[in-house]
Amino acid sequence: MAGTAAVPRESSTGRTLRLLPGVALLLAVGVAGKLLEKGINTQAKAHHWAFPNIEYVLWAILIGLVISNTFGVPAMFKPGVATYEFWLKGGIVLLGSRFLLGDVWKLGGVSLLLVILEIAGSLAFMTFLGRAFGLRPKLTALLAVGSAICGVSAIIATKGAIDADDEDSSFAIAAILALGAIALFTFPLIGRVLHLSDHAYGIWCGLAVDNTAEAAAAGALYSDAAGRLAVLTKTTRNALIGFVVLGYALHWARLGQAQAVGHKAAFLWRKFPKFVLGFLFISLLATFGFFTRDQNTALANLSRWAFLLTFAGVGLRINVRDMRKQGLRPFVVGLIGEIAIALFTLLLVLVASHLFGF
Repeated sequence: MAGTAAVPRESSTGRTLRLLPGVALLLAVGVAGKLLEKGINTQAKAHHWAFPNIEYVLWAILIGLVISNTFGVPAMFKPGVATYEFWLKGGIVLLGSRFLLGDVWKLGGVSLLLVILEIAGSLAFMTFLGRAFGLRPKLTALLAVGSAICGVSAIIATKGAIDADDEDSSFAIAAILALGAIALFTFPLIGRVLHLSDHAYGIWCGLAVDNTAEAAAAGALYSDAAGRLAVLTKTTRNALIGFVVLGYALHWARLGQAQAVGHKAAFLWRKFPKFVLGFLFISLLATFGFFTRDQNTALANLSRWAFLLTFAGVGLRINVRDMRKQGLRPFVVGLIGEIAIALFTLLLVLVASHLFGF
């Protein structure tokens, strides 16, 4: 069209350079967390202080929280900080080297059964709560999917599938982020009080904490083993996102309030989290001895570094002021629902622990 100037496309080099400041901030916050852990623990031992051993995971999150809620994250850092989800998925893929396929099959089978029960119970209860509090139907649907599957990712996937408006998705995302931040600090405490094993606690985190990053962090705050199991269980939960989103898309299409779904298999493939396949592929290679012991150790260390950037990003993205602007009712519905889901999934885990001996 005449008179319309073409917008120049940003080169791949330009995009990479734009990410560097934020990635450097993630790395700086993560390394600061590790240095704080080491320095404080060294001082505590040297001076015989009665100080708890606080993992670097919590220090990284706390440093990020302080930055986000005092100085704020400047615009030039935000694109790079947003890559924390990339590091999360990369960390999960590399974590496959620490699980043999037999372990994945055994633990994943139990996790899948518990995940199906969790999803069914969560969707039903959150839908009931949303209606009881008079929330808009599509906002209720977004909160239900976010609580049942994988937090913000599920909300974004469902928003497009059911033609929800931006306001509803903003409310739902703010509520889920706030509740994820609360879970980070409450779940490890509850696990300690109840004397849960690493196995039971890790599976509980993977079932009950919404966002994958928060689930990984809450598990790692308990122990390294709990963190791995939390990620495995949460990955099993993530793998079902396509089926749940497809169900909601078909429901709203029947009501004439969303576009009809064309090819269902293609829809499921688009919504399926591809990093799950990467995790299984690396696990397959590890199972058949493709990696040497040194290579396995190197992959495990790379996974920890990827998660370190992820945990820094978790703290940096939590802004209490922004969350408060979104209103109270979705948060109240989410809070009541999350407490009920946490109790329900804890009961599931305790019963499964008795039956399966973990």
